[in-house]
Amino acid sequence: MFALKTLLAAGVVAFALPASADILISGQYLIVSRGAMAAGAAYFVVENTGATDDHLVGASSTFAARTELHTHIASPNGVMQMVSVPGGWIIPAGGIHVLQRGGDHVMLMGMSPRPQMGDVVTLTLTFEKAGDVPVQIVVGAPAGTVPMRPVTP
Repeated sequence: MFALKTLLAAGVVAFALPASADILISGQYLIVSRGAMAAGAAYFVVENTGATDDHLVGASSTFAARTELHTHIASPNGVMQMVSVPGGWIIPAGGIHVLQRGGDHVMLMGMSPRPQMGDVVTLTLTFEKAGDVPVQIVVGAPAGTVPMRPVTP
């Protein structure tokens, strides 16, 4: 069953999904934390092929209690911290915005049920102009990436 899920999921991320007339989503994947925390982070590239800027203002899901736009910033002492970005991000006309590990991402907290490696889940991105855009995302890091390690106290 895992092989079938992985094969189907690979087909989902192998091409850019036309999210709206002007918004394309590509390279999407979701990393799920191990242990007691039922949290995860979604990463992808947003491309705006339109002639005007659009604004990614939010995200939602049916499988997480909270879904937020997040980023990492360095604190004054140099420690990286994850913070919410309630204002979202401008996607420039003819440009892209990359959500990637160590930077901007969609944070999912209180996932229930917790998605498993190879599952495909739906995340809804909300844009100022394009509106609600459903995106299918595969659970697991793409081949060739370094796996995330849980932080231990």
